[in-house]
Amino acid sequence: MKILIVDDEKPARDRLRQILDDEVDYDVVGEAGNGKEALFLCVELRPDVILLDIRMPGLDGLETAQHLNTLEYAPAVVFTTAYDEYAVAAFDARAVGYVLKPVRRAKLTAALKNASRLTMRTLADVASQSKLDIKRRHVCVSAHGGIKLIPVESIVCFHADQKYVTVDHDDGQDLIDESLKSLADEFHGDFVRIHRGTLIAVQRIDRIEKTVDGKNRIVLRGDSQVDDQDLIISRRHVADVRRRLKGA
Repeated sequence: MKILIVDDEKPARDRLRQILDDEVDYDVVGEAGNGKEALFLCVELRPDVILLDIRMPGLDGLETAQHLNTLEYAPAVVFTTAYDEYAVAAFDARAVGYVLKPVRRAKLTAALKNASRLTMRTLADVASQSKLDIKRRHVCVSAHGGIKLIPVESIVCFHADQKYVTVDHDDGQDLIDESLKSLADEFHGDFVRIHRGTLIAVQRIDRIEKTVDGKNRIVLRGDSQVDDQDLIISRRHVADVRRRLKGA
């Protein structure tokens, strides 16, 4: 079984490697000190299981686990954690693999034997039950055999395009394989739906103006490549968009 170790503290990584090096059934194929590095190594190394610390700067363990689901060969996940009993109870309730720090050999090998892939729903349930923040700070794009992380703060809009969603951001456009509904639920505090197929970042909206045919249209701040037709507000969403703008 190929293992990737992810922890921002080197002594913690060394401890895990020391345990696994003594076990014939496991092969440590790499180490990462943060979530972003872990994602790129998962693409390159295709580990079977990732031992994933939760508290890390940048991409924490929960957000990293979310992005793992976008990979073609997503590994199973075992969290390594020093969290309190509330988080541990949430892991137990959802059958999510974890080991408490300081890590013990018997607990680690038992967790590895039961490691499984985690769905987005499972991760959201764990975060809710343990009062952890699950909202991503990046959107992950799989492209050309690799991945790209787009900061949410750089995104102008999400636009549904048949099976995929187009992400318009400061550096261009990308397609992601996620539903607009799930994005609307996750980022409801930062984005507003202007019609069935489009979410706009509230902070990117300058004003609402009338078109020559009497429709309401979003005017964005700064330069944007978003098509004008995607900025028309449907009648059912006008009141909500105005309310959100007043509160922005």
